[in-house]
Amino acid sequence: MSKRQLKLGALTMGVGGPGRHNLWLDPELPADASVNIDWYIDIARQAEAALFDLIFIVDSQFITPGSPPHYLNRLEPLTLLSALAVTTRHIGLVGTLTTSYNEPYNVARRLASLDLISKGRAGWNVVTSGDAGTAGNYGRDEHYDYDTRYARAEEHVQVVQGLWQSWEDDAFVRDRASGRYFDPAKLHALNHKGEHFGVVGPLNLQRSPQGQPVIFQAGDSEQGRDLGAAIADVVFTHAPSLEQGQQFYRDIKARAQRQGRDPEQVLVLPGAEVYVADTDEQARAIERHYHEADHSFEQALLEFGRSFGWHDFSQYELDAPFPVQALEAARNSFFTAAKRVTDQAVSQNLTLRQAVQASRTLRPGTFVGSPETVAAKMAEWFEARAVDGFNIYIGHPEQFRRFTEQVVPLLQERGVYRREYPGRTLRENLGLDIPRNVR
Repeated sequence: MSKRQLKLGALTMGVGGPGRHNLWLDPELPADASVNIDWYIDIARQAEAALFDLIFIVDSQFITPGSPPHYLNRLEPLTLLSALAVTTRHIGLVGTLTTSYNEPYNVARRLASLDLISKGRAGWNVVTSGDAGTAGNYGRDEHYDYDTRYARAEEHVQVVQGLWQSWEDDAFVRDRASGRYFDPAKLHALNHKGEHFGVVGPLNLQRSPQGQPVIFQAGDSEQGRDLGAAIADVVFTHAPSLEQGQQFYRDIKARAQRQGRDPEQVLVLPGAEVYVADTDEQARAIERHYHEADHSFEQALLEFGRSFGWHDFSQYELDAPFPVQALEAARNSFFTAAKRVTDQAVSQNLTLRQAVQASRTLRPGTFVGSPETVAAKMAEWFEARAVDGFNIYIGHPEQFRRFTEQVVPLLQERGVYRREYPGRTLRENLGLDIPRNVR
């Protein structure tokens, strides 16, 4: 077995995330899966039985009638993960919390609590909130601009990590004979005063067995890549091809090294949509079937505005030229994605109808085929240094079962995937160092 091992995450979208509005119609999936704790426990246990590193919970705090079903009605991440913490033993528990609409002290305390409850298995997916409408739910007239969001995020994470350094590892003596509960010399206030936050500290919570929660981050813009290289232990991305995966991998590692970090301590885990069947041809047929069944043009049109700050595209004539003026609505939203769509529409002279249709055109996935085909392709990407692992999208239940029962054993046979958990904490299982307590 090679020293470097493939990492796997389970990314749950309940009853259906973007592009999967009709997933909830699958009779194998509880119609209330996104708020059904028993379903989450079952998924976490399936993933843990297959030795997955983590289960990953996405989140946002703004919805419209065009939002996918999972977004309309879902559990708050850390509440959900606290339930999973006491019903699992090894799998990492990663939750999304925004730096735009949370205060560092609350984030530090909530995540540190999850880390202690789970005995060192917590992770924080750092986001800056691309849904501009979130501002209205937090008393703001408008969303933070791009630069402010990322500057605020970097400082936010630094403050949270500083609060996680409040107590030294052996600060709590708990000596009943002497009546000495803790060593005051090993308690440290933060006294942070920065551009966006002022936090005195210290945090009223000790360090966990892994020191502090693992930091996850996703972002493909220049600011997003810089932020990931600066603060993340694990970077999520989308890799359309092996070559593009290698390019992103090298870029993130180089940026981390320029930040004075060990690039081997920054892992890259792109999302992977997997379809498995007895033969490659059958798997491709399943992929095509679900692509059509799980979404429609009408649903795609309603959802199309998300990258554009939920701009309402229904106001435009479908067969008129693509409304390039809509890009302005994306300035404080998912601008990189919106600009990519707009540039494609302009360069190809697309109508709005054609642009929406292009967004839902099937792009055959890389990890589709027989168990042998999928395992071989994943091993190829891993050994070619395009990835350190994959975040597997959880969709139709039978597909996740086939992956865990049929693909995972083949990855183990190839020597790229573990046969047992190497440790109890998320950091141990990911091969990440415990952060030094520098105070």
